[in-house]
Amino acid sequence: MKITGHVSSVARLPADESLAGGPTVAGTRDFVTLTLHTDQPGLSGIGLTYFGGPLTPALRHTVDLLATMIVGDDPLRIEAIGDRLRSAAGASAGPGGMFTLALAAIDIALWDIKGKALGVPVSTLAGGHRTTVPTYASGALMRHFTLEQGARAAQHLVGQGWRQMKTQLALPGATTPAKEEERIRVIREAIGPDIDLMCDINQRWDVRQAISIGQRVEQYGLFWLEDVVAHDDYPGMAAVARALATPIAAGEYVYGPVPFRHMLEARSVDIVMIDVLRAGGISGWLKIAGMAQAFNLPVVSHLLPEIHVHLISAIPNGLTVEFMPWSSALFREVPRMHEGMLSVAQKPGLGLEFDTAALERWKG
Repeated sequence: MKITGHVSSVARLPADESLAGGPTVAGTRDFVTLTLHTDQPGLSGIGLTYFGGPLTPALRHTVDLLATMIVGDDPLRIEAIGDRLRSAAGASAGPGGMFTLALAAIDIALWDIKGKALGVPVSTLAGGHRTTVPTYASGALMRHFTLEQGARAAQHLVGQGWRQMKTQLALPGATTPAKEEERIRVIREAIGPDIDLMCDINQRWDVRQAISIGQRVEQYGLFWLEDVVAHDDYPGMAAVARALATPIAAGEYVYGPVPFRHMLEARSVDIVMIDVLRAGGISGWLKIAGMAQAFNLPVVSHLLPEIHVHLISAIPNGLTVEFMPWSSALFREVPRMHEGMLSVAQKPGLGLEFDTAALERWKG
């Protein structure tokens, strides 16, 4: 079997909030989609990537260049293809940034092809530990919400059957520790004591703030505090982790496996969060998850629940899937939450198909 060509596109999806109908922000979320074709009739694989900034056209161009370089290769030799692309382009264009994000789209599509060729889901190829996984609502309790909006959205999520959800601290404007604590108190009172509540800081605190405010909110029983300080301040994160009983999660801002090694060796986190795009695809994601397992740490995902349901379910240390449905409109059918869980579609490959009408509608 050989790769014969590819098709890419940009989809500019509206930046809506579909889980709880909360207030949204202006702009779009721009994805690069990829379809890799093979010489086997009807056998192709899909991938995608996301930059989150104005350089999406450059990201698509990088995807196109990498996809052109692998024409004629055997798509089942995923590691060989990845190694050759890193040798050809990644040495001077990575590991962080555009190259890794583009490589992720290629790698995801190759795993999709392999699953289809073998007639099994990617989750089975990657380990097949289980077929259902917990999932949490994300993106519906944002820091720009008023307290009333946040409480209302949180209650709406509980009514939909969500058993886990994430909010944010490091509030905009003239915030204070008292206001930060009030935000968590209001959300906790809205959902009750039995719902797992996570909280994302998005790197907006320093170590002193993280410890001080983190101690104030420990009484509300957070499932984790996420990205409390700068993503590469491994000693700082470790100091926060030592000071708090609340678990510390981090990793979504990290590119490739090597920084995770430094993070884990510094004992910076209690929960390892992996983004399949910044990991360089499914291949890199699984290597990082294996490192986390060696340190007896659980793994959670960032974005792309349609793909991450395969990965979190595949490994023994998978904890929960972030359900932030930014990418859902790209596909004809996606996994849906039922009683706080996601089920892996038992279809070959990723079990996903691009919605061609949606791609045309949101074409960038």
